[in-house]
Amino acid sequence: MNLIRTWKKVLESDLANVVTELKEVIQPPCVIILDGVVGAGKTTFTRHFTEQASAPSPTYSLINEIDNIVHADLYRIEKKEELIHLEIPMYLEEKDYFLIEWGMPYLIELQRIVGDEFKFYHLKIEINEQKSRHFFLSKIS
Repeated sequence: MNLIRTWKKVLESDLANVVTELKEVIQPPCVIILDGVVGAGKTTFTRHFTEQASAPSPTYSLINEIDNIVHADLYRIEKKEELIHLEIPMYLEEKDYFLIEWGMPYLIELQRIVGDEFKFYHLKIEINEQKSRHFFLSKIS
């Protein structure tokens, strides 16, 4: 992975700016794998990315579509073989962004399913004691 950009000491009020800057350095169509511990802010980041403050978390539905964005949460997936049943390519038709929470364990399978058209990025979110976050954006080769 090649580190592209970092953001330090990000508060929730800063997320709109982070999203704007992120969209300037990534190239759609793309997959952004959101990585971080429970409560790091993966879903909150996605709400800012989609500009939908009330966008539901896909923890139970697994996949949501919002305009030209697909948002998936693979937390409940137990085996990579389960991914085939999600019919991911069907969701990605005419989409620019595919945001995936808990996707790193399935990276190789996701690359195979999604195909070469989409570029892959990894957004690592770390949270510190002061509740600010650090974001690390890398391109996955």
